[in-house]
Amino acid sequence: MPETLSNRLKHAWNVFRSRDSTVDRSALGNSSFRRPDRTRLHVTNERSVIISVYNRIALDASAVNIQHVRLDDNGRFFETIDSGLNGILTQEANIDQTHRAFIQDIVMSMFDDGTVAVVPVDTDKDTDSDVAGSFDIDSVRTGRILEWFPRHVRVKVYNDKTGIPEDLTLPKSSVAIIENPLYAVMNEPNGTLKRLIRKLAILDAIDEQSGAGKLDLIIQLPYVIKTPARKEQAEERRKDIEVQLSGSKYGIAYTDGTEKITQLNRPAENNLMKQIEYLTSMLYSQLGLTEEVFNGKADEATMLNYHNRTVTPIIMAIIDEFKRKFLTKTARTQKQSIMYFKDAFGLVPISSLADVADKFTRNEILSPNEVRSIIGYKPDKNPKSDELKNRNIGAPTSTPVVQGQAPAPISASTN
Repeated sequence: MPETLSNRLKHAWNVFRSRDSTVDRSALGNSSFRRPDRTRLHVTNERSVIISVYNRIALDASAVNIQHVRLDDNGRFFETIDSGLNGILTQEANIDQTHRAFIQDIVMSMFDDGTVAVVPVDTDKDTDSDVAGSFDIDSVRTGRILEWFPRHVRVKVYNDKTGIPEDLTLPKSSVAIIENPLYAVMNEPNGTLKRLIRKLAILDAIDEQSGAGKLDLIIQLPYVIKTPARKEQAEERRKDIEVQLSGSKYGIAYTDGTEKITQLNRPAENNLMKQIEYLTSMLYSQLGLTEEVFNGKADEATMLNYHNRTVTPIIMAIIDEFKRKFLTKTARTQKQSIMYFKDAFGLVPISSLADVADKFTRNEILSPNEVRSIIGYKPDKNPKSDELKNRNIGAPTSTPVVQGQAPAPISASTN
């Protein structure tokens, strides 16, 4: 039944006209002008170009689809399980983050600290005990590990009820502790990344000194400065030149013909830039990165190598820890698991997509409707579009020939 105008007016609601202007702000909780649950990186990482490497890998890792699934008897994907854990992995991790923002938060925090804790916040059972058993998870958050104990960890987790981070001591059995698989390269004190960060800090200090506005001049006076009177005279001469330079519109000063001025603010001749370039190229090679990956010019083979060597180990570290902590032994015996699915056509150019789709449908790997969903078209209503069938082989139209029997003669029509 179509909705009438009177019903629409009766149920109409406007967010600006209908809101209560007398809302008690104190009842809303703590307020902040910046997002309080956002991950804050260490200063040494946040102020260097390394943050671009972190962000690129975290974005690519968050683009991978992770699901709570059930396997068949051969350990293959059978179906997706509709559970709270699957909702976290595919829709919403908490009130502030989607599932992709949550995975990106895990990777960024893991790169920054070396390890990150994933804490179940809202569950149907108490998880503070070592014998908590099975529980269904409704929301999770990342936490920074502050202290390590034999069977517990102390983590700092954002509390979305109060709006401030809080320190909690939780058992390791109920908290997913994910360690960076690239820890030796990125987080070791003498690793390639830390050495590169130190070199970049030195380069930034040199740049700040060069841009500080100092002239770095040495004035050679035409007399020997050994007595206190000569030193006082030289100090007055120095101040006189400073006054001339600071008071002049174009920074011009005059000197005596017998005085000699030497300028020292020349670019420092060192091999710091070569060391930075060497460490950067070494870091990229150890992480499986190339310059083409960042500027978007990488070909399919380069991107495949980057995903296999960098993104996949990170995703596997997350999935393995989720399996170990969020799936009980009973759930694993019931063929429950967590799997990741990459877009197989994500790196295929449009010019080659038709050829790839033909091969997949001809070899009965994908149906036409599955191909249509991959390229963004809605499924076809024809039931044959959901069949796995090689459409290049048509149905037989002639009568089959029986072995040992001559084919039927072809009659010619006469006028």
